[in-house]
Amino acid sequence: MAVIPFTEAEVKLLARLMRAEAEGDGKLGELMVGNVGVNRVMADCLDFKDITSIQKMVYQSPGGFESTQKGYFYQRARGKEISLARKTINGSRYNPATYSLWFFKPSGGCPAQWYNQPNSGQYKSHCFFQPTQGNCPSVF
Repeated sequence: MAVIPFTEAEVKLLARLMRAEAEGDGKLGELMVGNVGVNRVMADCLDFKDITSIQKMVYQSPGGFESTQKGYFYQRARGKEISLARKTINGSRYNPATYSLWFFKPSGGCPAQWYNQPNSGQYKSHCFFQPTQGNCPSVF
């Protein structure tokens, strides 16, 4: 059962985002990017108060994803990414992205905080950050 509203076009859009942001980190890395995207749609807090759809989440600016803002969001969604996108839309969560709203690829190690949000962990090249429950209860 889906945890956020979606259209079939938005499933493919999320799949494209997952591929663009984390193809090099494999299936689990892509799932975690999808997890962050779904969390942003669920979140009614912080930078995501008006993010009510996958399309708004993918194209959010400012504060959105590097791939859509810097021009490497051009590859089509493949069957495997579409399947992974459906998993995250249906509520599957993957640690350390379980409640994360942000991730980035640092040049060094992961900082303890990013924009005052605690580090929830690292997977391969990406560091993940989640809000506190008090700041964003809709994600938890």
